[in-house]
Order: sequence, then C-alpha cells, then structure tokens
Amino acid sequence: MMDSSNVSNVSIATYNNSSLDSCLSGKKYEKVLLYLLPISYSLVFFFGLSLNAMVLFFITFRTKRWTPSTIYMLNLTVCDILYVFTLPFLIYNWVKDWPFGEAVCKICAFLFQANHYGSILFLSAISLNRFIGICYPVHSLSWLGVKRAQLVSVGVWACVLSCQAPVLYFAGTKTSKHRSFCYGITNPELLYQFLVYGSVISVVTFVLPFMLVMVCYGLMVRKLLEPSWGSGEGQQGLRAAHRTKQKSVKMIIIVLMTFMFCFLPYQLIEYWKLAIYDSRKDQITCKMGEAFFIAFQVTWLMASANSIMDPILYFMVGQDFRKTMMKKKQKESEKNLRKSQNTVLMASL
Repeated sequence: MMDSSNVSNVSIATYNNSSLDSCLSGKKYEKVLLYLLPISYSLVFFFGLSLNAMVLFFITFRTKRWTPSTIYMLNLTVCDILYVFTLPFLIYNWVKDWPFGEAVCKICAFLFQANHYGSILFLSAISLNRFIGICYPVHSLSWLGVKRAQLVSVGVWACVLSCQAPVLYFAGTKTSKHRSFCYGITNPELLYQFLVYGSVISVVTFVLPFMLVMVCYGLMVRKLLEPSWGSGEGQQGLRAAHRTKQKSVKMIIIVLMTFMFCFLPYQLIEYWKLAIYDSRKDQITCKMGEAFFIAFQVTWLMASANSIMDPILYFMVGQDFRKTMMKKKQKESEKNLRKSQNTVLMASL
C-alpha cells in the first residue's frame, strides 16, 4: 500500500528543509503523483528497454558497414540501457522503503547523471559529425573515421565518468518518518560544495554542448538551403543529395526535440534550485516549495524519457535499419505474390 508520506519525504531531500514537509503533506496532488509517477516510469522502462534492445540488436547483428555515427549511436544505446535498468529501483522506492542499501542508491543516482550528460555529449558528437559531412564534405574524408570516432567515444566516457564520480560521494540513503529513501544529497554540510559542483557540470556538459549543437545546426540549415548544394552531380547525385538532406532534417528535428523536451527543462529546474539555495534559501515559501517540487518531479521524468527519444533517432535516420526494413517488406511482398500465383495456378487446374 502506497503511503502519502512518500511524496512529502522526497521533498525533504530536494530542499534539505524539514519545515517544507508540513507544506507538502496532505495536498491533492500527492495521490496523483503517487500513482502517476510509478506508472509513467514503468512505461519509460518498458519502451526504453524494448527500443534500445532493438537498436542494440540491429547495430550488432545487422550493420554491415560501421560509420562514426554508428559508433556514437552504439555508445548512446549502452548509456540508455544502463540507466533503464535502474528504473525498477526508483519505481519501488516510490511505493515502499528503500531496501537495496547505500551502494545501490549511489549507483542509481550515478547512472542517471551519467545517462543524462552522456546522452548530451554523444548527441553533440553525432551532430558535429553530420555538420562536418554536410559543410565540409572534402575535409570529412580525412577528419572523420571509425577509429577517430572510437577515440572520441572513449574521451566522452572518460569525461562523463570523471565528472559524475562525485555523485557517488553526495548520494545516499536517508530515513525520514521511519521511511528509507534514496537521495541525491543527504548531508546538509555538503550543500555548498554540491551547488558549486552542479553549476560547473551544467556549464561544461550541457551549456557548451548545447551551444555547439545550435551553431552546427544553424550552419547546416544555411548550407542545405543553398541552391547550389548537391547540384552539378547528375541525376543520381541529385537523388543522393535529396536523401542526405532528408536525413539531416530528420536528425535536426529529433535532436532538437530531445534537447528541448528532455534536457533543457531539467537543467532549468536545476538552475532554479541552485539559485534558490544560493541566494535566498531561508526565504523559501510553501508555494515556492510546492511549485519546485512538482516541477522537479515532472522534469526528472522528462529527462528519463530521453532513453526513448534516442532509439527513435536511430530508427528515423539509421541507414542500415531502413535498408533492413525495406528488404524485409520486399521479401514479404514477394512471398505473398508467390502465394497468390500458386493459388491462381491451383484454381486453374
């Protein structure tokens, strides 16, 4: 049986201010969140695991020619799967006490942050790779390559793991009102260090990559809109340029949707949290606490939905996946045609 104290207790971890517990307890939205969030996270777990497993299967067993984008997409998929596996623990903690211990709590918090910022960096790498291919096609022959993409991927993982390692120190379990929960930070004495750390990480692994993506896409759109782009290559070259343009537009739309829907709201709420703690943490009112708590829960869920958006990028843009689906459809149509021909032949006998 789910206890309404779950919701109000989670807020204590968010603010480290026990006076807000009385503000948040007994509200109408408590029961809504108690049922809505576990169901929503369950859907994210189901679709995120299913879609990423499909992507992993196609990349591993159906990809004939590996490209830099394939390398980045594989790492992005691994990043998503690692996080999706932590969702059952989060769902369980919304319903009952946290029984999995301190170490599992730290790992779950670490994997969420690693997925969040790892996805940002790998999507940025995919976008930069496409930008160079579109705007500098000649130089891309020497600048881009599978080995270079592998080195970039190692660098991204090194950056993510080193930047998110402090989460293992800050996160932990805490008991409140005889209930145990997993929190991002449990010691109020570490709050200032956590705020400084969070600000630096947001700038390095979100603001700068987001600016890079926006600049790349702006220049790509300008290049694709040039009348001379793709011309002078014959009819076959025009068709290839048209396909490239379609893939680029799809990628721009999906990646921007992921940044705007999954990453940006969470980052804004995180910044809001830092600003409140840093400048007027003693002036937090009940209404501010309620608004922040609801916004934090919703944006955390939106950030988790990133594990669904990433596979969609592969399905929409991945050349090998679309070729496999086209071949499968062609085989099915040929099989149905043979069946119909056999039926007609048998009827005529």
